[in-house]
Amino acid sequence: MIRCHLVKLMGERKLKIADVARQTGLHRNTVTLLYKETASRVDLEAMDKLCELFDCEVGDLFERVQPGN
Repeated sequence: MIRCHLVKLMGERKLKIADVARQTGLHRNTVTLLYKETASRVDLEAMDKLCELFDCEVGDLFERVQPGN
């Protein structure tokens, strides 16, 4: 299972979904799906823009965890 740490990264910077969408140029729905961890797929461009905004690596944004953890 893949976990998305967007909530944590946004919380550290006190950003709202609208702020992230505006600063990255991503559609608000894309950010919302990642925020709620309900996205079934993520575009590479979206990952790149989020990593650029949060000055992080893909591994800081996404993590693979064993089911049930």
